[in-house]
Amino acid sequence: MSEQHVVTEIEGPIARVWLNRPDKLNGITFGVLDGLLEAADRIEADPNVRAVLLEGRGPSFCAGLDFGQVMTDKKRVAKYFLPNPLKGTNKFQQPLWAWRELSVPVIAVTRGHVFGGGIQLALAADFRFTTPDCQWSILEAKWGLVPDMSGTVALAELVNADLAKRLVMTGEVFSGEQAVEYGIASGVAEDPTKPALELIDQLLTRSPDSVAASKRLLNETRRATPRRAFALERKLQKAMFKAPNTAAARKAGMEKTEPEFGPRTFGR
Repeated sequence: MSEQHVVTEIEGPIARVWLNRPDKLNGITFGVLDGLLEAADRIEADPNVRAVLLEGRGPSFCAGLDFGQVMTDKKRVAKYFLPNPLKGTNKFQQPLWAWRELSVPVIAVTRGHVFGGGIQLALAADFRFTTPDCQWSILEAKWGLVPDMSGTVALAELVNADLAKRLVMTGEVFSGEQAVEYGIASGVAEDPTKPALELIDQLLTRSPDSVAASKRLLNETRRATPRRAFALERKLQKAMFKAPNTAAARKAGMEKTEPEFGPRTFGR
């Protein structure tokens, strides 16, 4: 590729990831999918990264799959559609699901359009901050399709069943303000980067190991039986007892000082 479709910049403990096709409203191509997966792997491998901002260059977050580019290569579509027998995801799903699996919190900042694959990417983040006039839609219904890039799992966790069915079946467009009302977006602001950074400031005051373990705990126990959930609680807590950042948090709490955390030692 002559130009990166996904750009990652790591600034201290914060990784900023941009979809980089502003002239195409950051429509998803094979290059975007591959770039998202590469970015997630790079961040996971860097123990100094403690939070991610996921954004789109230009006026829109992501207007969904770029059918004009992707569907011209039917052989590659068929290849990407095949699931990985170990992961259970295919190459359309895993580049989005990877952000859900990432060991650090991911915050999507949305403007303009959040359509189709774009809303599924936003749903893969842990938090979503949006502008009031941002347009959201599970747009696959318009084309006689269903969402198939991992977004239905997070959608079903965030909203009631009847609302999820309505949004998927109708493909209706709703605003950023409505996204907050529905429980899909975490907050709304004219400049959504501001509350996103404020949240990151809060997260940075906590042990990066505890934050990573908490993300895994809450993701994996949402649909687990109580027995399995309790077992995972115990497993992760044992890991926290051994983590050096736990000692740093305890020391700071006892001395009433700001903790000095080292690199993240807990990961997927």
